[in-house]
Amino acid sequence: MTRSDVHTHGTCDDSADPTPGELARHAADTIARRSGIDHHDIALVLGSGWGGAADLIGETISEIPAAEVPGFFAPAVAGHVPVMRSIRVHGSDTVALVLGSRTHYYEGKGVRAVAHGMRTAAAAGARTVVLTNGCGGLNPQWSPGQAVLIRDHINLTGASPLEGATFVDLTDLYSQRLRTVAHTIDPTLPEGVYVQFPGPHYETPAEVKMAGILGGDLVGMSTTLEAIAAREAGMEILGISLMTNLAAGISPEPLSHAEVIAAGQEAAPRIARLLADIVQAIATDAE
Repeated sequence: MTRSDVHTHGTCDDSADPTPGELARHAADTIARRSGIDHHDIALVLGSGWGGAADLIGETISEIPAAEVPGFFAPAVAGHVPVMRSIRVHGSDTVALVLGSRTHYYEGKGVRAVAHGMRTAAAAGARTVVLTNGCGGLNPQWSPGQAVLIRDHINLTGASPLEGATFVDLTDLYSQRLRTVAHTIDPTLPEGVYVQFPGPHYETPAEVKMAGILGGDLVGMSTTLEAIAAREAGMEILGISLMTNLAAGISPEPLSHAEVIAAGQEAAPRIARLLADIVQAIATDAE
């Protein structure tokens, strides 16, 4: 890892790069000090289209610019929120750490940077994480704006956040228990397999066809590396995708990031309410 792979804001010893665990603990300590919250129970990563959920989850206790927390960066993608929020979930004592900004693999900052949010959330006390994203869909029966629970994934990045002889079982990576809780809020939510490509270019029609042959239902550029890091850290994971468009070759229309953002904005009020209700149900179920 080079010096550019971490973002310490001058707060770590310049004589050596911190390990991922050290940097995560340093970030968690910074969040605790700045927010006044010693322990967070659940973490949320709000992908494209999901940002509005933070306003509905509960009472905001603290907001911290992401770039002021060691190891984090201002968002590089439109539609992501540049702050971390500590929120007390309505009707419970649960405190959520909401990560409005994620580092994507295609940004070139290294896999450690991609996994840093999960390691920080775990160091802050979170035992549950909800990962959201905006993505393309392979099922022509789904319309843009459809929320889909992730039941499994296929990681086509060729990378892993695990280092050395670290062997982690991914059999039940996306929690059946948490998906059951989500279905109590909306029994009609479909489930699918999420396929992560490296990006940042969109997939070709042939690549989308390949993803379908492999068993994929959704294609995107995030989530899988974070999920693996979260499992390594001992967290229980719920994944939810917003299908913003039909993937290349499924729809005859060319793909456009502006259209992805527009689809997310149109669906935002509905999916924000859905996610807030799911988080509140998870919090209630845990108490």
